[in-house]
Amino acid sequence: MRLPVLWRGTSKMDRTQLTLESTLQSVDKAEAVALREARNAGFNSEELESIGMAVRECLVNAVVHGNRYNKKKHVHFDIERSEEAITVTVGDEGEGFDVNSLPDPTSPENLLRQSGRGILLIRAFMDEFDLHGRPGGGTEVRLVKRIPKS
Repeated sequence: MRLPVLWRGTSKMDRTQLTLESTLQSVDKAEAVALREARNAGFNSEELESIGMAVRECLVNAVVHGNRYNKKKHVHFDIERSEEAITVTVGDEGEGFDVNSLPDPTSPENLLRQSGRGILLIRAFMDEFDLHGRPGGGTEVRLVKRIPKS
């Protein structure tokens, strides 16, 4: 079965760039690439699980909340692996938003809400988190996980 993923850009040992359709199948593909690179970097199984969850949550946010499954909009995925860290950048083509406007998921009134925990989890699992507007519109998220010293 062919996944509805558009491949553009380059793929090298240390960097992969993908332009993905706004589908959940694209999320699966990008998560698999991130896990492959993290495994190659030497992360253990617990760290791989955390990286996978953070990357998946970020991509789902781009598809669902950013692009709203719009077939005309794409998700831009970039992963770089160096000797020091894995850096994942995810960009959508949506309207953008202010991360400071999100309700605190740990507040008592929000504890039973179904949504709102994604960014909290991403921040907890990754060493660095940066969310900003994307040139030309949309939101871009940059995640960094440093490779543990052996």
